[in-house]
Amino acid sequence: MPILIADSGATKCEWCLVGPGKRTTVVFTQGISPYFLNTPQIESIIRNELLPTLKKPRITDVYYYGTGCSNPANVKLIKAAIEHVFTEATVQVTHDLMAAARALCGRNKGIACILGTGSNSCYYDGKKIVQNSPGLGYVLGDEGSGAFLGKKVLQYYLYNTFDDELKYKFDIKYHSSATDILENVYRMPLPNRYLAGFALFLSENRGHYMVENIIEDGLNDFFFTHLCKYGESWKYPIHFTGGVAYAFKDVLTELSRSYELELGRILQNPMEGLIEFHSGKNVTSHKQPKRTKQ
Repeated sequence: MPILIADSGATKCEWCLVGPGKRTTVVFTQGISPYFLNTPQIESIIRNELLPTLKKPRITDVYYYGTGCSNPANVKLIKAAIEHVFTEATVQVTHDLMAAARALCGRNKGIACILGTGSNSCYYDGKKIVQNSPGLGYVLGDEGSGAFLGKKVLQYYLYNTFDDELKYKFDIKYHSSATDILENVYRMPLPNRYLAGFALFLSENRGHYMVENIIEDGLNDFFFTHLCKYGESWKYPIHFTGGVAYAFKDVLTELSRSYELELGRILQNPMEGLIEFHSGKNVTSHKQPKRTKQ
Protein backbone atom coordinates (compact mmCIF):
# COMPACT_ATOMS: atom_id res chain seq x y z
CA MET A 1 0.00 0.00 0.00
CA PRO A 2 1.18 3.58 -0.60
CA ILE A 3 3.15 5.48 2.00
CA LEU A 4 3.47 9.25 2.26
CA ILE A 5 6.74 10.99 3.18
CA ALA A 6 6.99 14.71 3.98
CA ASP A 7 10.05 16.91 4.40
CA SER A 8 9.05 20.40 5.52
CA GLY A 9 10.80 23.68 6.15
CA ALA A 10 9.14 26.91 7.16
CA THR A 11 8.57 28.05 3.56
CA LYS A 12 8.10 24.84 1.55
CA CYS A 13 7.03 21.25 2.20
CA GLU A 14 7.84 18.38 -0.16
CA TRP A 15 5.42 15.45 -0.06
CA CYS A 16 6.22 12.19 -1.82
CA LEU A 17 3.66 9.43 -2.30
CA VAL A 18 5.49 6.13 -2.78
CA GLY A 19 3.29 3.47 -4.32
CA PRO A 20 3.71 -0.11 -5.56
CA GLY A 21 6.86 -0.62 -7.60
CA LYS A 22 8.29 2.52 -5.97
CA ARG A 23 6.25 4.75 -8.26
CA THR A 24 6.31 8.22 -6.78
CA THR A 25 4.16 11.33 -6.89
CA VAL A 26 5.82 14.53 -5.66
CA VAL A 27 3.78 17.50 -4.46
CA PHE A 28 4.96 20.79 -2.99
CA THR A 29 2.83 22.78 -0.57
CA GLN A 30 3.55 25.80 1.55
CA GLY A 31 5.84 25.11 4.47
CA ILE A 32 4.49 23.99 7.81
CA SER A 33 5.93 25.70 10.86
CA PRO A 34 4.26 24.70 14.14
CA TYR A 35 5.46 27.99 15.61
CA PHE A 36 3.20 29.96 13.26
CA LEU A 37 0.38 27.52 12.42
CA ASN A 38 -2.13 25.69 14.62
CA THR A 39 -3.66 22.27 14.01
CA PRO A 40 -6.71 23.48 11.98
CA GLN A 41 -4.47 25.64 9.77
CA ILE A 42 -2.10 22.74 9.08
CA GLU A 43 -5.06 20.48 8.34
CA SER A 44 -6.36 23.09 5.90
CA ILE A 45 -3.03 23.17 4.03
CA ILE A 46 -3.05 19.39 3.69
CA ARG A 47 -6.68 19.24 2.52
CA ASN A 48 -6.48 22.15 0.08
CA GLU A 49 -2.96 21.86 -1.33
CA LEU A 50 -2.05 18.17 -1.04
CA LEU A 51 -5.17 16.02 -1.18
CA PRO A 52 -6.48 17.21 -4.59
CA THR A 53 -3.31 15.90 -6.26
CA LEU A 54 -3.27 12.46 -4.60
CA LYS A 55 -6.49 11.05 -6.12
CA LYS A 56 -7.61 9.63 -2.77
CA PRO A 57 -5.21 6.69 -2.35
CA ARG A 58 -5.51 4.56 0.77
CA ILE A 59 -2.33 5.56 2.58
CA THR A 60 -1.11 3.19 5.28
CA ASP A 61 1.76 5.20 6.77
CA VAL A 62 2.77 8.86 6.91
CA TYR A 63 6.34 9.81 7.80
CA TYR A 64 6.63 13.52 8.48
CA TYR A 65 9.96 15.30 9.04
CA GLY A 66 9.93 18.99 9.75
CA THR A 67 11.20 22.15 11.27
CA GLY A 68 10.32 22.68 14.92
CA CYS A 69 9.68 19.00 15.54
CA SER A 70 12.30 18.58 18.25
CA ASN A 71 9.64 20.09 20.51
CA PRO A 72 7.13 17.42 21.73
CA ALA A 73 4.29 19.97 21.79
CA ASN A 74 4.89 20.77 18.12
CA VAL A 75 5.01 17.06 17.25
CA LYS A 76 1.61 16.57 18.90
CA LEU A 77 0.14 19.54 17.01
CA ILE A 78 1.30 18.37 13.57
CA LYS A 79 0.46 14.72 14.20
CA ALA A 80 -3.11 15.64 15.13
CA ALA A 81 -3.56 17.57 11.88
CA ILE A 82 -2.24 14.70 9.75
CA GLU A 83 -4.36 12.12 11.59
CA HIS A 84 -7.50 14.20 11.00
CA VAL A 85 -6.87 13.93 7.25
CA PHE A 86 -5.44 10.42 6.93
CA THR A 87 -7.65 8.68 9.45
CA GLU A 88 -6.55 5.12 8.64
CA ALA A 89 -2.81 5.80 8.50
CA THR A 90 -0.11 5.32 11.11
CA VAL A 91 1.57 8.72 11.53
CA GLN A 92 5.15 9.34 12.65
CA VAL A 93 6.42 12.90 13.17
CA THR A 94 10.04 13.83 13.87
CA HIS A 95 12.61 16.55 13.15
CA ASP A 96 14.69 17.47 10.11
CA LEU A 97 17.98 16.23 11.57
CA MET A 98 16.51 12.72 11.79
CA ALA A 99 15.48 13.10 8.14
CA ALA A 100 19.08 13.85 7.24
CA ALA A 101 20.41 10.96 9.32
CA ARG A 102 18.04 8.38 7.83
CA ALA A 103 18.40 9.71 4.29
CA LEU A 104 22.20 9.79 4.41
CA CYS A 105 23.14 6.87 6.68
CA GLY A 106 20.21 4.53 6.23
CA ARG A 107 20.59 1.86 8.87
CA ASN A 108 24.35 2.26 9.18
CA LYS A 109 26.41 4.28 11.63
CA GLY A 110 27.69 7.62 10.40
CA ILE A 111 27.90 11.37 10.77
CA ALA A 112 25.01 13.25 9.15
CA CYS A 113 25.42 16.94 8.30
CA ILE A 114 23.05 19.61 7.04
CA LEU A 115 24.53 22.55 5.14
CA GLY A 116 21.65 24.66 3.87
CA THR A 117 20.32 28.00 5.04
CA GLY A 118 21.53 26.86 8.46
CA SER A 119 23.82 24.04 9.53
CA ASN A 120 23.58 21.06 11.87
CA SER A 121 25.21 17.69 12.43
CA CYS A 122 24.91 14.52 14.48
CA TYR A 123 26.38 11.08 15.11
CA TYR A 124 23.78 8.46 14.17
CA ASP A 125 24.13 4.83 15.26
CA GLY A 126 21.86 3.37 12.58
CA LYS A 127 18.74 3.70 14.73
CA LYS A 128 18.89 6.92 16.69
CA ILE A 129 20.83 10.15 17.03
CA VAL A 130 23.40 9.60 19.76
CA GLN A 131 25.19 12.95 19.75
CA ASN A 132 24.40 16.37 18.31
CA SER A 133 26.86 19.23 18.14
CA PRO A 134 24.75 22.14 19.42
CA GLY A 135 23.45 24.58 16.85
CA LEU A 136 23.61 28.22 17.93
CA GLY A 137 21.70 29.77 15.04
CA TYR A 138 22.85 32.25 12.45
CA VAL A 139 23.98 34.97 14.91
CA LEU A 140 26.38 32.87 16.99
CA GLY A 141 26.91 29.79 14.85
CA ASP A 142 25.63 28.03 11.71
CA GLU A 143 29.21 27.59 10.50
CA GLY A 144 29.38 26.54 6.85
CA SER A 145 25.75 27.41 6.17
CA GLY A 146 24.32 29.65 3.49
CA ALA A 147 23.67 32.34 6.09
CA PHE A 148 27.26 32.07 7.36
CA LEU A 149 28.76 32.29 3.87
CA GLY A 150 26.37 35.04 2.80
CA LYS A 151 27.36 37.08 5.83
CA LYS A 152 31.00 36.81 4.74
CA VAL A 153 30.09 38.03 1.25
CA LEU A 154 28.43 41.09 2.75
CA GLN A 155 31.37 41.74 5.06
CA TYR A 156 33.80 41.63 2.13
CA TYR A 157 31.57 44.01 0.17
CA LEU A 158 30.81 46.48 2.96
CA TYR A 159 34.40 46.56 4.23
CA ASN A 160 35.64 47.13 0.64
CA THR A 161 37.69 43.93 0.82
CA PHE A 162 36.47 42.76 -2.59
CA ASP A 163 38.66 43.83 -5.49
CA ASP A 164 37.19 45.97 -8.26
CA GLU A 165 36.07 42.96 -10.30
CA LEU A 166 33.99 41.38 -7.53
CA LYS A 167 32.66 44.71 -6.30
CA TYR A 168 31.47 45.49 -9.83
CA LYS A 169 29.79 42.07 -10.16
CA PHE A 170 28.12 42.47 -6.77
CA ASP A 171 26.76 45.92 -7.66
CA ILE A 172 25.43 44.71 -11.02
CA LYS A 173 23.70 41.72 -9.46
CA TYR A 174 22.19 43.18 -6.29
CA HIS A 175 21.92 46.99 -6.68
CA SER A 176 22.00 47.24 -2.87
CA SER A 177 23.42 50.07 -0.83
CA ALA A 178 24.92 49.66 2.63
CA THR A 179 21.72 51.18 4.02
CA ASP A 180 19.57 48.61 2.18
CA ILE A 181 21.68 45.73 3.45
CA LEU A 182 21.68 46.87 7.08
CA GLU A 183 17.93 47.50 6.95
CA ASN A 184 17.31 43.93 5.75
CA VAL A 185 19.68 42.38 8.29
CA TYR A 186 18.61 44.29 11.38
CA ARG A 187 15.02 45.37 10.81
CA MET A 188 13.31 43.04 8.36
CA PRO A 189 11.97 39.55 9.18
CA LEU A 190 13.93 36.36 8.42
CA PRO A 191 17.43 37.88 8.15
CA ASN A 192 18.97 34.38 8.05
CA ARG A 193 17.28 33.72 4.69
CA TYR A 194 18.31 37.14 3.44
CA LEU A 195 21.94 36.43 4.32
CA ALA A 196 21.80 32.94 2.78
CA GLY A 197 20.69 34.44 -0.53
CA PHE A 198 24.14 35.95 -1.00
CA ALA A 199 25.80 32.51 -0.97
CA LEU A 200 24.70 32.27 -4.61
CA PHE A 201 27.21 35.01 -5.42
CA LEU A 202 29.96 32.57 -4.40
CA SER A 203 28.78 29.74 -6.64
CA GLU A 204 28.48 32.16 -9.57
CA ASN A 205 32.05 33.41 -9.17
CA ARG A 206 34.03 30.24 -8.54
CA GLY A 207 37.69 30.45 -9.43
CA HIS A 208 38.33 33.90 -7.99
CA TYR A 209 40.76 33.55 -5.11
CA MET A 210 38.66 35.67 -2.72
CA VAL A 211 35.57 33.59 -3.43
CA GLU A 212 37.47 30.34 -2.96
CA ASN A 213 38.87 31.64 0.33
CA ILE A 214 35.41 32.48 1.67
CA ILE A 215 34.05 29.06 0.73
CA GLU A 216 36.97 27.06 2.06
CA ASP A 217 37.27 29.07 5.28
CA GLY A 218 33.53 28.83 5.97
CA LEU A 219 33.34 25.08 5.40
CA ASN A 220 36.57 24.53 7.31
CA ASP A 221 34.97 26.31 10.28
CA PHE A 222 32.20 23.68 10.16
CA PHE A 223 34.71 20.81 10.08
CA PHE A 224 36.83 22.24 12.90
CA THR A 225 33.96 23.42 15.13
CA HIS A 226 31.65 20.45 14.73
CA LEU A 227 33.06 17.38 13.00
CA CYS A 228 36.22 17.37 15.09
CA LYS A 229 34.05 17.08 18.22
CA TYR A 230 32.89 13.59 17.23
CA GLY A 231 35.38 10.80 17.89
CA GLU A 232 33.28 8.76 15.47
CA SER A 233 34.24 11.10 12.62
CA TRP A 234 37.40 9.05 12.11
CA LYS A 235 35.53 5.71 12.28
CA TYR A 236 32.51 6.18 10.00
CA PRO A 237 31.62 8.09 6.81
CA ILE A 238 30.72 11.78 6.91
CA HIS A 239 27.56 12.50 4.89
CA PHE A 240 26.05 15.84 3.80
CA THR A 241 22.73 17.17 2.59
CA GLY A 242 21.62 20.69 1.66
CA GLY A 243 22.09 23.22 -1.10
CA VAL A 244 25.41 24.53 0.19
CA ALA A 245 26.85 21.04 0.54
CA TYR A 246 25.73 20.10 -2.96
CA ALA A 247 27.03 23.31 -4.55
CA PHE A 248 30.47 23.06 -2.95
CA LYS A 249 30.99 19.30 -2.83
CA ASP A 250 34.44 19.68 -4.39
CA VAL A 251 35.52 21.73 -1.36
CA LEU A 252 34.00 19.16 1.00
CA THR A 253 35.99 16.47 -0.80
CA GLU A 254 39.27 18.34 -0.33
CA LEU A 255 38.56 19.17 3.31
CA SER A 256 37.64 15.56 4.07
CA ARG A 257 40.93 14.47 2.55
CA SER A 258 42.93 17.02 4.57
CA TYR A 259 41.23 15.96 7.83
CA GLU A 260 41.66 12.27 6.88
CA LEU A 261 37.91 11.66 7.01
CA GLU A 262 35.89 9.30 4.83
CA LEU A 263 33.40 11.28 2.75
CA GLY A 264 30.07 9.54 2.20
CA ARG A 265 26.97 10.72 0.35
CA ILE A 266 26.20 14.28 -0.65
CA LEU A 267 22.51 14.87 -1.41
CA GLN A 268 20.89 18.13 -2.46
CA ASN A 269 17.89 17.30 -0.28
CA PRO A 270 16.93 14.31 1.89
CA MET A 271 13.90 13.02 -0.02
CA GLU A 272 15.79 10.60 -2.29
CA GLY A 273 17.36 8.92 0.72
CA LEU A 274 14.11 8.94 2.71
CA ILE A 275 12.32 7.11 -0.09
CA GLU A 276 15.05 4.47 -0.04
CA PHE A 277 14.97 4.24 3.75
CA HIS A 278 11.20 3.80 4.02
CA SER A 279 11.16 1.39 1.08
CA GLY A 280 13.40 -0.90 3.11
CA LYS A 281 16.56 -0.35 1.09
CA ASN A 282 19.86 0.11 2.93
CA VAL A 283 20.89 3.42 1.41
CA THR A 284 24.62 3.28 2.11
CA SER A 285 27.09 0.90 0.57
CA HIS A 286 30.23 2.51 1.92
CA LYS A 287 32.64 0.32 3.75
CA GLN A 288 33.00 1.44 7.31
CA PRO A 289 36.46 0.49 8.51
CA LYS A 290 37.37 1.43 12.04
CA ARG A 291 40.08 4.04 12.15
CA THR A 292 42.15 5.64 14.81
CA LYS A 293 42.36 9.41 14.95
CA GLN A 294 45.88 10.56 14.22
